Amino acid sequence: MSDLSPLSLTSKPPTGNSSLQLLILSNGHGEDLIAVRILQELLQQPNPPSVSALPLVGEGRAYKQLDIPLIGSVQPMPSGGFVYMDGRQLVRDIRGGLVQLTRNQIKSVRHWVNYQNKSGNPSAILAVGDIVPLLFAWLSGARYAFVGTAKSEYYVRDESSLLKRKTKGAYWENFSGSIYHPWERWLMTRRHCKAVFPRDSLTADILKTMRVPAFDLGNPMMDGLEPSFPTHRFYSTDAEHQEIIRPLVVTLLPGSRPPEAYNNWEQIMTGVSALMGSFRERDSILHTSGTVVFLGAIAQSLDNKILSGSVKSQGWRIVPNEESPVKISDPEALTFKQKNAYLILTQNAYNDCLHLGDLALAMAGTATEQFVGLGKPAIAIPGGGPQFNPGFAEAQSRLLGQSIVLVEHAGQVGQEVRSLLKNADNLHVISQNGWRRMGEPGAARRIAECLMEKF
Repeated sequence: MSDLSPLSLTSKPPTGNSSLQLLILSNGHGEDLIAVRILQELLQQPNPPSVSALPLVGEGRAYKQLDIPLIGSVQPMPSGGFVYMDGRQLVRDIRGGLVQLTRNQIKSVRHWVNYQNKSGNPSAILAVGDIVPLLFAWLSGARYAFVGTAKSEYYVRDESSLLKRKTKGAYWENFSGSIYHPWERWLMTRRHCKAVFPRDSLTADILKTMRVPAFDLGNPMMDGLEPSFPTHRFYSTDAEHQEIIRPLVVTLLPGSRPPEAYNNWEQIMTGVSALMGSFRERDSILHTSGTVVFLGAIAQSLDNKILSGSVKSQGWRIVPNEESPVKISDPEALTFKQKNAYLILTQNAYNDCLHLGDLALAMAGTATEQFVGLGKPAIAIPGGGPQFNPGFAEAQSRLLGQSIVLVEHAGQVGQEVRSLLKNADNLHVISQNGWRRMGEPGAARRIAECLMEKF
């Protein structure tokens, strides 16, 4: 835990060189990463702002890559930031010091603004996440902007109508005509709020009708996903033949938080077995090659030995990386083989795993959304939580629409994959849906340019 006095800000100069002082508020690991993407673009602008940050959840390790100084108190909570999914997690956080931490953080934000005002520096706040950083920004009295990462109109509607829901509480998600409730929109329409950046066009359009200064500039989650290989390839005389003989590639996304991700991996391996069992060798649906390659995109936060042990226990044997028909940019990857299938575990080629996959077996939040945003289908298997539980998976299926196939248990994976691959027209619809819901790359740069103009 770090508790920096507001007046100690001068001990480490903020990043940047302009007179504008910018404070970033974010409330979660994913939100920290999105904030960092925007900051990377902000610092490339002419006369960039001087930047400090206050991560409201966790320790804000993502900010270290840009050497962004942190102000105020930072402390990891037992829930890891998932209190909204389970009331018991909130109780654990309160016992872990959440109330005192929140008080300290509000004081730190106000002290920061007062310090800048006394120094004669123009200041502003960028809130990234949900209502919590947005509320902190309003309480500060400074100018602010908001990047809304947590909510989307797709949770309650598509482009044509409201979604049909069976739960009694569904009405309250949209009772005022928007996924953003009246008190959230009130914070967005204060005179000090200069810009709101929703995560998709549908949400931006609806907020605009409610006097919110919303800008439809895209979702920074789709930035920084370039693979190690060129994505634009020229047509060759044997291109059709190569497409016919190439293997089916399935990306495996177990999430990044231990110990949950290890439990997710066991579920995914059950799905892998079900998928392999559903195909006959040289099955026409698997292209002529009859080969399947599974790409395990493993977060650095996980112990690869635990995952590889699980793979070996299910009959896979290690082979040289060169044997795999699919190549990734990670010499440290582990390659396994079983019958006519390969499984690769990598902790250094995440982007390659997203781009090479034809479909995904997914039990993750951000990673699943990024995969779908590339125009590809994912099969989601609900886990035990605290993040990827049945409630989260159901909400994610609404957010991503046709691009997600939600199964009740891992044993259904095989039949769902066969159903997907048999319908080429549906795959095209899924592709268009993913691009529309997640947006085009370059959002961080567009948001940075807008912030410089507004501030």
